[in-house]
Order: sequence, then structure tokens, then C-alpha cells
Amino acid sequence: MSRANRLLQLLQLLRRHRQPVTAAAIAEELRVSVRSIYRDIDSLREQGASIEGAAGVGYLLRPGFLLPPLIFTGEELEALVLGLRLAAEHGDDGLGRAAVEVAAKLRAVLPRDLRDVLDETALLAGPALQRPPERVEVAEIRRCLRASQKARIAYTDQHGVPSVRVIWPIAIGFFERSRVVIAWCEQRGDFRSFRVDRLLSWASLPERLGRSRLVLLGEWQARERIPVQLPG
Repeated sequence: MSRANRLLQLLQLLRRHRQPVTAAAIAEELRVSVRSIYRDIDSLREQGASIEGAAGVGYLLRPGFLLPPLIFTGEELEALVLGLRLAAEHGDDGLGRAAVEVAAKLRAVLPRDLRDVLDETALLAGPALQRPPERVEVAEIRRCLRASQKARIAYTDQHGVPSVRVIWPIAIGFFERSRVVIAWCEQRGDFRSFRVDRLLSWASLPERLGRSRLVLLGEWQARERIPVQLPG
């Protein structure tokens, strides 16, 4: 393994840990000596990485250190391209435009060989099946999620029965046939799923969620036995 690749792997390893990790544990995973890890930590610090800790205590990478995209591997770029194509095909208009912008930014900074990988990736996103018309803007739902705000909705269930509820949105799922909001429902006192095409109205409220959105999402995933997905 080249030293450049080892430094990249070291950074990725440190990013996975939210608690200090010892040089011995890092060395074992990367299959190098502890002394090499000490030298690599010093090199990364010289390049601007904010790595706290010391020998015998453990190391922790503070957020904010950005890597140049030229160190992406071919498979990492393919993953990015596929994700962007899925976002453009299955997301709302705002996500579609953002996906195009991200691809353009990547293309502008990548070296020629990796730019070719970006342009020639043969991983395609299948078209979304025709969804029923939606009355509310998914972009507003996404804004509400980012702000961890409550929302008041008017909704009709599968039997056509209408209701007005105050919900705590925690996620939105993008599926072929529908988009679905996952939320804690104050009326039911439990988690509920709401198809976006059955929403008659959506009003984001100034009140923030009664509990952490991430904690609520974790509880819902655990109850439904849904694996935790990568952040993003």
C-alpha cells in the first residue's frame, strides 16, 4: 500500500470513530506498525487535519478537514454517480437540480482520468414508476426535516377518511410508486407513515420537535428492524 493510500485510509478510519481510537488499534486495522501511525498522524496534522490526542491516549479527528476529490477511487466515484442519478430520477425538482450541480462541481475539479470515470460510469438509475399527483411540495417537507420542526397536515387515509394532525417529521422515503413521510403523530401517540400523494396540505410550524429527530429515527428503525443507513 502506498503511503498516500494509507493516509487516506487513516483519515477514513478516524472519521468512523466518534471516540478516541488508539494507535495500536489503527495499526492493527491498517496492518502497519504503531510507529508508522505516529508518523502518519504527524503528516496529516501538517496538512491541516485537526487530530486531537496523543500516544497512549488515542486520537480523534475533529470535523472540518476536507479532502480533495482527486483521491476518490473508481468505485467511490461510481457510488457517487449512481447516488446522484438516483437523486435526479427519484427526488423532487430541487434534489434533481442539486444532483446536476454536484456532478458539475466534481467534473470541474477532478483530474482527467477520474473525470473519465465520472462521465463513463455505466451504472444507471431506473425510471420512477408513475406516481399519483401530489398537492404539497416535497422541498417544503425537506426544509421542515432539516429544521426539526413540527408540521400540521391534512391527510386522507387509504379508505378516504380525512383527518388533521400535528406530526413530528423524522424522515422521508423515496420509493418507485410513492414518497412517504415517517413521523411521530401527536394524535396517535406513535410512529406513523404518510404517503405524500394523500397529503391535502402541509404547514411547517415554528415549534421544534419534542425530542431529537435522530433519536426518534433510531427508535423507529429499531422497531421496524430497518438497518441504519449511511449518513447524508
